[in-house]
Amino acid sequence: MPRPRRGPRLGSGPAHERLMLGGLAAQLFTHEKVRTTEAKAKALRPLAEHLITFAKRAQGEDANSVHLRRQVLRTIPDRDVVHKLFSEIGPRYEEREGGYTRILKLGQRKGDGAPMAIIELLGEDEG
Repeated sequence: MPRPRRGPRLGSGPAHERLMLGGLAAQLFTHEKVRTTEAKAKALRPLAEHLITFAKRAQGEDANSVHLRRQVLRTIPDRDVVHKLFSEIGPRYEEREGGYTRILKLGQRKGDGAPMAIIELLGEDEG
């Protein structure tokens, strides 16, 4: 997992932030696009790219793919999402060296004025 940020956390503490980012990552891999606040999107990007790198490494090393899947399962407890990550998303970025996500800023949320963004996975032809 990437090194934790210094300073205030997004939620109430480090454990809550870890669970929240794991849930956001699961939604990102399921729907390939998530609408959230800019701060959460910026915190999610390194985690999501790290998990995609695990899935890419499993393509070349069949003997260690169980270990890599279990490492991802520590962050994302849903086995169906992890299966999609390793079977569909990982092979899609096999030739790419990094930069698997894109953050698009949307403006402010109507209720409280929080800056909103969409974080999405890039397609095969983009880059």
